[in-house]
Amino acid sequence: MAKQVSLAFDPQGIILPIASILPLKQIKHSLRSTQKYQQVLASVREIGIIEPLTVFPQNGGLNNFLLLDGHIRLEVLKQLGAIDARCLISTDDETYTYNKRVNRMATIQEHAMILKATRNGVSEERIAKVLRVDVASIRQKRDLLKGICPEAAELLKNRRVSLGAFYYLRKLKPMRQIEVSELMVATSNYSVPYAKALLAATQSEMLVDPDKHKMIRGLSPEQVAKMEKEMEGLQRDLKVVEESHGNQVLNLVLARGYLAKLFANSRVSRYLDQHHSDIFAS
Repeated sequence: MAKQVSLAFDPQGIILPIASILPLKQIKHSLRSTQKYQQVLASVREIGIIEPLTVFPQNGGLNNFLLLDGHIRLEVLKQLGAIDARCLISTDDETYTYNKRVNRMATIQEHAMILKATRNGVSEERIAKVLRVDVASIRQKRDLLKGICPEAAELLKNRRVSLGAFYYLRKLKPMRQIEVSELMVATSNYSVPYAKALLAATQSEMLVDPDKHKMIRGLSPEQVAKMEKEMEGLQRDLKVVEESHGNQVLNLVLARGYLAKLFANSRVSRYLDQHHSDIFAS
């Protein structure tokens, strides 16, 4: 029977006086001018604390608590004049930050959340105010998948793709969008320069508007043609690797298992040690 995993904190939240929470590190005054701090400040001021602070009772008592996670949120609450905060009581005194175990939100997931919020009646202006960004940025994320085929969106839905990369994807026809998305995933490169380079290496017949989009600033027609040829070769090589990779890994696993069992035989190990010590030692 599998061992049951215990919770890292008490699921029942608790309201604690801010004066009883002891930070494990000091927040520098210069941090208040950073974008991250200002975003947290705007969010807390507008809708309050979403993610509770994580604390641990000091010396097992109930009067003082060590702050394990949420130092910026605590500082924001102090700045706003709050006297208490919602907290989660940790069951262990962990010194690492809980947020190190959090997977950051993908670009398309942000798009989906903004659409859901607007459908539920939240205005774009309020979303921008909470996140402390320009309304134009919210609208850009709202319209993120306009001109993007569903297959390409599916490939990129869990990736942190640069917003500008979608601008270049829209210039491509659906089949080419899928190919470019596959290349991005294969190389784990979702940057704007890479998307722009893939656009430059795309043949004219795969563009939505060849006459308008084919001109790439800083590249001559000869350089563009060379990039197209090199990209075709790269895609062929990538397909070959994809087709053979699975079989090669399987053969490697089988060979490793066979050799492990072979070396576990004392007679084989003794023979190799006596007659092929250089190979056996490696």
